[in-house]
Amino acid sequence: MLHKAIGYLFRHQIVLALFLFVFGWFLIQIREILVSVFLSYIIMSAVLPLVEYLKKNGVPKVLAVLIPYLAIVSLIFTLIISLIPFASEQITSLASSFPRYLDRSANILGWQLDPKQIETYFNGQISTIGSNAIGFTTKVFGGVFSLMTIFIVSFYWLMYHENFKKFVAKLFPPNLHDDVRETLDKVNDKLGAWLRGEIVLMFFIGLMSWIALTLIGIPYALPLAILAGLMEIVPTLGPILSAIPAVIVAFTISPTLALVVVAAYIFIQAAENHILVPKIMQQAVGLNPVVVILSIMIGANLLGIAGALLAIPFVSFLVVIFQSIEERK
Repeated sequence: MLHKAIGYLFRHQIVLALFLFVFGWFLIQIREILVSVFLSYIIMSAVLPLVEYLKKNGVPKVLAVLIPYLAIVSLIFTLIISLIPFASEQITSLASSFPRYLDRSANILGWQLDPKQIETYFNGQISTIGSNAIGFTTKVFGGVFSLMTIFIVSFYWLMYHENFKKFVAKLFPPNLHDDVRETLDKVNDKLGAWLRGEIVLMFFIGLMSWIALTLIGIPYALPLAILAGLMEIVPTLGPILSAIPAVIVAFTISPTLALVVVAAYIFIQAAENHILVPKIMQQAVGLNPVVVILSIMIGANLLGIAGALLAIPFVSFLVVIFQSIEERK
């Protein structure tokens, strides 16, 4: 039993120290695999309520998993593929033109920048994103193979979810089995609510940003809106960072237009924070803004983009665990 092994380790401090060292080294070596497994578990948690609903209404287990799973995966890939021809061209154009916009904005403010140096930097950092949208998306989590693996593992999470809960519960003393299963249900609720909420908020922010930038008359409204939608997944910092390119582009046209863009982004975020977030994210774990920023910074430093994106659900996962421990005390 796991609890007996842990008790033995704590009684033998040298063995415990060696175990922690080896265990930490092992986790570092398989960190990319752990990221993929965690992401697949989040996807499972988001789809699980629909699967449970279908099963309760008499749909066989395999079909209850396949129907929503295949529908969601097909929808995601259909949207991505349909957007590529138009969005990829605009993203490439924005990537090549943005250094000039930045240089013009600096000149208006009286700053001196080296246009060639800026262009070289942006070409090296962004050209791959513009030339291959799918390649960039899959690269975040280690390529096409890893992306396929994530979806396959999430499918098996759904198929054998109850067996997994029983397995985890058996790792603890019998008197804790019910508490462990209840804690896993809470984790699933929080992670699933987070992902479902983020998808809705990303779509809302992207759509509203595209409508606002198009009405205002800002060039490259679509790629700027896509950036705003994608950055929504990074709380606190994301909306600010996504607004900067749009403001720079608008500033080269007119300082007044830049102020209008700032006002539009503030209005969209205010509408989201006061209307959508309380309704959509009410089940998600609330975190202090300082904790959010530190989590993102640590995640990005350890695992790059994937670490920054998954920092919040991971911290939320830890919060649920600690809350369960405190409630038992």
